[in-house]
Formats: sequence, structure tokens, C-alpha cells
Amino acid sequence: MTEARAATERLRAELRTLGVTTAYEMGDDVTLPVWIGLVVRYRDGFYRWQEGPIKRRHLGTDAVGCAIRVARRFTELQADVPLWWDDLAKELRGNLAQDYP
Repeated sequence: MTEARAATERLRAELRTLGVTTAYEMGDDVTLPVWIGLVVRYRDGFYRWQEGPIKRRHLGTDAVGCAIRVARRFTELQADVPLWWDDLAKELRGNLAQDYP
């Protein structure tokens, strides 16, 4: 198992512990989509995530700390769906996704 895959698995397990069950593996060992527009990648010893057009990073390999920050942001995004979400959802899922964040 590669370092990136192990780090991604640890993060996914921590997210599940925090109640974020929508995260799934992309199959490339480094990418973990959590919700449309909220994607976490492990690269060069850092967890990095992108929420729409905004990129963020969590220093180090601390899966617990990263999971807490990503889970908190996941909850915030779902409570107050950002403007970019509608356009991205339509692009990725088609017009039927408009009302289903």
C-alpha cells in the first residue's frame, strides 16, 4: 500500500467517524471526493482540498485534524449552499441535480 493510499484511507475512516459517509475513492489512491465541489487530495505529505474554486491545505499527515476541518466545512456548505454549487452540480450531474445538494 502506498503512503498516499494509506493517508487517504485514514482520512476516509476519520470522516466516517465524524458522520461524513458520502466520501468515496476515485481509484487513484490520492483523491477523496466528499461532496460535489468538495474534494480532498493527498500529495507531497499534505492533505489538500478544494471547495469549488477555492483551494486549501492542511499541513502534514494529520488525518484526524484534516477530517475535523473538512467535516466542519462539509456541514457548513450543506447548510448554506454556495453560489458555485449550482453551476458545478448542473455540469457534473445535469439539470436534474438542481434541487438536490
